[in-house]
Amino acid sequence: MITVHNEGVFLRAGVPCSSAPVSPEEGRQETMAYRILQSHNTSGDPDQLKIRFDALISHDITYVGIIQQARASGMKAFPVPYALTNCHNSLCAVGGTINEDDHQFGLSAAKKYGGIYVPANQSVIHSYAREQMAGCGKMILGSDSHTRYGALGTMAVGEGGPELAKQLLCNTWDIPYPKVVLVYLTGAPKRGVGPHDVAIALVKATFASGFVNNCVLEFAGPGIASLPIDYRNGIDVMTTETTCLSSIWETDEVTEGFYKAHQRPEDYQPLHPGENAWYDKYIEIDLSTVEPMIALPFHPSNAWTIHEFLENAEEILTQVEQDAQKRYPKAHVKLTDKIHDGGVWADQGVIAGCAGGLFDNITEAADILRGGSTGNGTFTLDVYPTSVPVSLELTKIGATADLLETGAVIKPSFCGPCFGAGDVPANNGLSLRHTTRNFPNREGSKPAEGQFAGVCLMDARSIAATALNGGKITAATDVDYTPAHHDYHFAKSVYDRRLYYGFGKADPSVELVMGPNITDWPKMQPLAENLLVELAAVLRDEVTTTDELIPSGETSSYRSNPLRLAEFTLSRREPAYVGRAKAAAALEAQRLEGQAPETLKALLDKVGDGGALLKTTQFGSCVFANRPGDGSAREQAASCQKVLGGFANICYEFATKRYRSNCINWGILPFTLDQDTDFPYENGDCVFVPGIREAIASGREDIPAKVIRKNGDVADLLLHVRGLTADEKEIILDGCLMNYYAKRAE
Repeated sequence: MITVHNEGVFLRAGVPCSSAPVSPEEGRQETMAYRILQSHNTSGDPDQLKIRFDALISHDITYVGIIQQARASGMKAFPVPYALTNCHNSLCAVGGTINEDDHQFGLSAAKKYGGIYVPANQSVIHSYAREQMAGCGKMILGSDSHTRYGALGTMAVGEGGPELAKQLLCNTWDIPYPKVVLVYLTGAPKRGVGPHDVAIALVKATFASGFVNNCVLEFAGPGIASLPIDYRNGIDVMTTETTCLSSIWETDEVTEGFYKAHQRPEDYQPLHPGENAWYDKYIEIDLSTVEPMIALPFHPSNAWTIHEFLENAEEILTQVEQDAQKRYPKAHVKLTDKIHDGGVWADQGVIAGCAGGLFDNITEAADILRGGSTGNGTFTLDVYPTSVPVSLELTKIGATADLLETGAVIKPSFCGPCFGAGDVPANNGLSLRHTTRNFPNREGSKPAEGQFAGVCLMDARSIAATALNGGKITAATDVDYTPAHHDYHFAKSVYDRRLYYGFGKADPSVELVMGPNITDWPKMQPLAENLLVELAAVLRDEVTTTDELIPSGETSSYRSNPLRLAEFTLSRREPAYVGRAKAAAALEAQRLEGQAPETLKALLDKVGDGGALLKTTQFGSCVFANRPGDGSAREQAASCQKVLGGFANICYEFATKRYRSNCINWGILPFTLDQDTDFPYENGDCVFVPGIREAIASGREDIPAKVIRKNGDVADLLLHVRGLTADEKEIILDGCLMNYYAKRAE
């Protein structure tokens, strides 16, 4: 289905080629990515980018913190269109008034600073961006990892909140020029194969090896013409799961049709690579060979064709059980009992969010189910259209009625099933979802309390085929149906009658509406001369996700209260972390008050004059993980550590650029180790980094440190802090991004 090539390639006359009459250096300037990035680059240096985006977008888990950071740093008005959507904390029954309090804050901020406010259940974040903000050749920054609009000719990036705060303060997103990877599409998908099948196959082919980590994916080739725009959007949004940086696609009359349908024809322009575009490596996808896919817990890359899975279900589900039991010893995991009566049976189907809830996905699901039944047993099917305009059009063409008649339930636009705040299955339930992720706890269970459920990702078409068979997992290619094409008609009047459009109309007289849960960030100290950190969590998993660092789901209700949210840090992965971090922070508080905690003095005596070092050595907690930060862009994965007194992460590499940036923006030292460095240390061991402030200030990247073991032994350790920009150095020295801006405002 998919072939990856780890060598450079030219695209000549629309065909991958090993040679061209230009050099690779010249050829890279012919990519769509190069042209768009350089048109937004303010640095004057094509290799060191300082990007200003055309628009910003956030949802109600992130926008309160972003606006709080920006206003504390001197922001007076939003300098570019900034949309505040309300699609995550939409269950206003959870957490009392605090979710709706955030929404009221968002509306007041849109009025005060000149923003766009999208009320709850009107649209999920990425649907609104596609419908109203994307444009060919534009760049959009969003505080959600699935900020991807490449199929609409827009380079979009998902980052943590501080990067949006920088843009609100008219500063830049700074990165070295990334590698660009060609994704060359040929053929056409067979009936029953949907965008999630292509996307899951792509993630399977690239994730584990890090083949496209922090690269830009550039989609080209004759296969694009065979794909409707929803199909392209459905593949594109899942490129996040490959850990790429961004994406961009060739545009054509299909793309133009999207902009015309959404009453924005001026935002279309043809985009194509130049005659001799050069790419660092490339991927070939023959769409005609893609089969219906299923991604097993706990990652979209843990994927098989549905037929492979059904043939080997006992073995595969046993592996999932063993993995789950290892992660969650309190849970009693049992999924192999889903195998009976000649098949594998799921308990639930969900079609939702920025990947699943698209018009074409839902109409084709209706085509498959029309006249049938989802059954009278355990299995349920819930469908969440991605926006009210989509829901309205589904109603007009009869798809909503067709689905309701089968026993499916139609729900409002909401991202909950994607992150564990909706449709939580029963214990040991198996849910099939056309959503973006199936990480641990993304379905909302609490395995640390003995609850467990699993999510498998599948395309809406195969979920509908499964529903037609009462929950027996079925590939859509095995069902006889005729998909009917429906032209999409976008009703902008729905938004005009409900949304607040305030860009360019900032009103400083408006008072922000601050509910009791909305609090300011606690004071954070600048980096001291030396650093001593205690390992409060040592995570040996191959990859640690941001969901594990700060859980999603019901915890999102506290995202506007930094201290309250921090109580959940690592709660589903290392429950003792918060207590350890707080104990370290208490000792640091004593030190700052001029006391001399004997515990700290005794530790520092192991590496020098403890009494003297106490005056110049900051003390806090540290997380070690092999490869932290895969998954969501949420800044809270880092900010919660800092709120609890965390000063460092130590790892072999960061899983994503965005998590590393989050750490830096919160003043957390992003230490890395050489791959061959042994790290046998455990919770309670401490790492002393002498001269860390001078090392960061001077740009030293190799930093000698000492490990002080609990038994009193001392060992050498070489740490690295590589590739910091000048601004990033200052942010770390100042203690966090807010301190950095406050210092300059003074």
